[in-house]
Amino acid sequence: DWDYHHGNSTEYFFYNDPSVLFFSTHDAFAYPGTGYPDRNGEGKGIGYNINIHLPCETNDEDIIKVFNNHLITKADLFKPDFILISAGFDSKKGDPLGCFNITDKGFRSLTKIVLEIADKHCNGRVLSVLEGGYNVKGNASAVIAHIEVLNNFYKKV
Repeated sequence: DWDYHHGNSTEYFFYNDPSVLFFSTHDAFAYPGTGYPDRNGEGKGIGYNINIHLPCETNDEDIIKVFNNHLITKADLFKPDFILISAGFDSKKGDPLGCFNITDKGFRSLTKIVLEIADKHCNGRVLSVLEGGYNVKGNASAVIAHIEVLNNFYKKV
């Protein structure tokens, strides 16, 4: 989940479940005020819920570094059978409800990282679900960038 806001509902449903690795980058101080890094699961789900708080002004380099340094390592240990992308684009630069500065190039990179994990562990099985994004033009260009990377990946498979 690379949305500006925490994926609180996804976290809620899988918080105790070791069969789901939930990874969310977001501003923990934004609505809904959830997703603090110490919320890492409960019971058998401990360690399978990963919340990464990112501050305002987070840019491409910052978020890509988090995905490279945290998500890839966790995914390699978890070895997913399927990946669901909560593709929220309110983390895009210029979104009126977010304060991140992710560009279309950044979303392309995030998509590539996730697809590389999918290629390595689950035969490319990915479902991307559009979530937030409140700047119509910005959201459209970010979605197109994301879809182009998805399309190019699946053309080669």
